[in-house]
Amino acid sequence: MNEKIKTLQIIHLGICAGTIVIYFLVGDISLETLTIPAIDSNSILYLIIPVLAFVLSSILFKAQLKQIDPKLKLEDKLPVYQTASIMRWAVLEGAAFLILFIKPEFILFGILLIVYLLYLRPTEEKITNDLSNY
Repeated sequence: MNEKIKTLQIIHLGICAGTIVIYFLVGDISLETLTIPAIDSNSILYLIIPVLAFVLSSILFKAQLKQIDPKLKLEDKLPVYQTASIMRWAVLEGAAFLILFIKPEFILFGILLIVYLLYLRPTEEKITNDLSNY
């Protein structure tokens, strides 16, 4: 089981590292860009992107976990958990890139998505906790 968790952690690290590197290379990150931009009716859509990504990623993650047969052992549930996690991370990563490339003034919200993505690092405790409900 530890090897499967290590694999999932490596995938997570790759997604996070790739996103962070692109943000540093493409994004003009400075103290001036890390302020909350003025939000008007034209830019409210760009504020909805990170919120929608957060909600959608959680819904997809939970929907995928509901497909798990509760009678299976923890190790047998891991492939479905891995798929659910990758889907969740992909939605968050995609939203962070969308913000970076479409509306760079909102880069702070992309960085917040990356911080949340880092928080979602899979550990044995988190996996056991998440899978205990399914």
